[in-house]
Amino acid sequence: MQSETYIDQEQNTKIIATVGPASNSYETLLELVQAGVDVFRLNFSHGVHEQHGQVIKHIKRINKEHKIHIGILADLSGPKLRIGEVQEDTYLEEGNEIEIVNTPCIGNEKRVYMNYEGFASDVSPGEKVLVDDGKLVLEVVETNSKDRVKLKVKFGGKLSSRKGVNLPDTPTSLPSLTEKDLEDLEYILTQPVNWIALSFVRSHHDIIDLRERIEKVGHHAKIIAKIEKPSAVKNITKIIKQTDGIMIARGDLGVEVPIEMLPSIQKEIIRKCIHYSRTVIVATQMMESMITAPSPTRAEVTDVANAVLDGTDAVMLSAETAMGRHPARVVNAMTRILNEAEKQYVKIPQKRPKASSKSPTFYSDVICINAAKTAEDIGATAIIGLTVSGYTAFKTSSYRPNTRIYIFSEEPNILATLNLVWGVRCYYYDKYTSTDETIEDVVHILKEDGKVKEGDFVVNTGSMPLHKKLRTNMLKITKVD
Repeated sequence: MQSETYIDQEQNTKIIATVGPASNSYETLLELVQAGVDVFRLNFSHGVHEQHGQVIKHIKRINKEHKIHIGILADLSGPKLRIGEVQEDTYLEEGNEIEIVNTPCIGNEKRVYMNYEGFASDVSPGEKVLVDDGKLVLEVVETNSKDRVKLKVKFGGKLSSRKGVNLPDTPTSLPSLTEKDLEDLEYILTQPVNWIALSFVRSHHDIIDLRERIEKVGHHAKIIAKIEKPSAVKNITKIIKQTDGIMIARGDLGVEVPIEMLPSIQKEIIRKCIHYSRTVIVATQMMESMITAPSPTRAEVTDVANAVLDGTDAVMLSAETAMGRHPARVVNAMTRILNEAEKQYVKIPQKRPKASSKSPTFYSDVICINAAKTAEDIGATAIIGLTVSGYTAFKTSSYRPNTRIYIFSEEPNILATLNLVWGVRCYYYDKYTSTDETIEDVVHILKEDGKVKEGDFVVNTGSMPLHKKLRTNMLKITKVD
């Protein structure tokens, strides 16, 4: 592919691909973009800063050479609980008892170490402790509230080193940002990332803490709250209001809540995010069989399609692209599923958001929502927005219109940020003159790019006067000539 070719991505639902050993070269990243990736996720649970920095350089090069705006999502590790090393062939028999201690040791069927000093003081008798994604189930029998907890094996099996631990019944005293997270965050805030994902969010206070740290250094990154804990589900409305986006991280969440509740939780979170104009991502095990297999399972195809039919902004690939045998093949398969599912989504009656008179952005909300409604009513080919903050894109997208949304901005970081938002495609633009001339110019750009043609109607939104860069206050119907 020649270096100045424009890569045109047309699906409304966006694809996030996790970068790893299988995909961290320039050539593979470009191949993934050509297959349909909109945002790359850097998983700070793995790799070192130098490796992530090299990937960021590759993404910046792709954006520059191909005139696109691929976004970057930096995902913090969070307080992931793990047991320590254990002897080979360790097997936990149901009915037996085992101790968890906070002093490092080589574990066995009698005693095992866990990297959580506050465990003994936080847990209470009767609470469940799940190991290895819930494959092993333990129950707290007693604790000395200091450094040792006795548990009974309720569901046994083989115990391996470094497996994760979940505490679905326990309100933990762990901070949302660990020492490692703070070190990673310090590095991330020197890089041109667009989104920062906060793991194991429990309340909106976790978001406030992270936002203060981001704003303190004047970085532009927006926040994704990862929903992995029952407490986050309980506090979901407050979390959504405080954050910029939500990731439904179904791995840990599916372990910590009753598994049968997961589909309804997913649907409810997506519904609320659309209502509050927040970006929402469905993640974990979407195409996991394709880590090794050449095609997805029927269940995976249905899962991805159902996320689209629920109205999610984006779907995310994890190990499939980070470690899989054929990352681009996975993305190609997902792109095909998204495109087909979106044909059905437009046929489903949607409950559209309404502007709230209590909102401080009420008048702008009215403009953005009615721009989407007007576009559908008149059969417009495009909705065109001019933005500095990205507000217009988030609000217009939340209507989920059956019309393309094209956003123009002079802020490159905003363009890459908005590449995660449903239905939004972005163009760099910095030639603001008068309102009429600017509208004529951006329509001409889309016409030259083959997005609209003579005789089409488009709906323009923006702010007047342009040079003051106010909140959206203008709606105009334009006929392409």
